[in-house]
Amino acid sequence: MSDSMLRCTLVYRLGKKGAAICLAKYDHAGQYETHGGAKSSLSGGRDQAFSDAVSGIISNDPPTGISESGKIGGFKVVQSDQHQVIYGCDKDGLCCAVIVGNQYQSRIAIAMLNELYTDFKAKFGPQAKSAAENSLSKKSKSILKAVSEKYEEPSKVDKSAKVLGQVDAVKGQMQSNIAGMLKNTEKAESLNEKSNQLNEQASVFKKRSTDLKKQMRWKNLKMTILLSLVCIAIACAIIIPLVSKAKSVAGK
Repeated sequence: MSDSMLRCTLVYRLGKKGAAICLAKYDHAGQYETHGGAKSSLSGGRDQAFSDAVSGIISNDPPTGISESGKIGGFKVVQSDQHQVIYGCDKDGLCCAVIVGNQYQSRIAIAMLNELYTDFKAKFGPQAKSAAENSLSKKSKSILKAVSEKYEEPSKVDKSAKVLGQVDAVKGQMQSNIAGMLKNTEKAESLNEKSNQLNEQASVFKKRSTDLKKQMRWKNLKMTILLSLVCIAIACAIIIPLVSKAKSVAGK
C-alpha cells in the first residue's frame, strides 16, 4: 500500500540503557487503537501495541550525534512496505516519533517533530523526566492532536509538496486525456475499417447487380427469340395449308 497518511504521534523517554519508554501517544488515523482489550500491532501481530513496536525500533537504533541542548535531532527513518517511522530526540533523551505512510516526505515529518518537541517540552518538560509509561497521553492529547491535524496534509504546510501535488494532478489529468485520445483514435480506426468494409460490400453488390442485369437481359432475349420462332411456326402451320388448298382449287 502506497500512501502519505499521517497515522500516529508518539513521545518517549530514552533510559540510560537505551530502553524507550512511551510517555504519550495519539492514534490520529484510528488504525491502531485497542478495542475490547485486543491490541492491534504495528508489526502485524495482535500481541504488541503500536507504541511498543515503535519503542522496540527506537531502542534497537536510538538517535545519535545530538550535541545541542534544548533541541531535537539525530533523526532516523525506518521504512517498511506499508509505513515509515521517523524519530529524533534531544540531549536529555526526550524523543518524539511519528508513523506515516511510505510516501509521506520525511523532511515534513521532521518539521512536525520539531514543532511537537517544542510544544510538548514547554508544557511537560519537567514531568517527562520521571513520568510513568503512557501517563501523559491524556494530558498532552490536545498538543499531539493539534500538531497531527496541522501536518496530516503535507501540502497545507509545505509549498513544494503542494506544487508536487498539483504536478501529480496535472500529470494524472494528462494521462487521462491521452488515454481518451487513444480510445477515440481506436474508435476512429474502427469506424474507418467498418467504412472500408461497407465500401467493399457495396462494390461486390454493384458487380453482382450488374451481372444479374446482364443475365436477365440474355434470358429475356432468348425468351423473345423463342416466342418469335413459335409464332412463326404457328403462322407457317396455318398459312402453308391455306396456300396449298388455294392452289389446288385454282388448278381445277
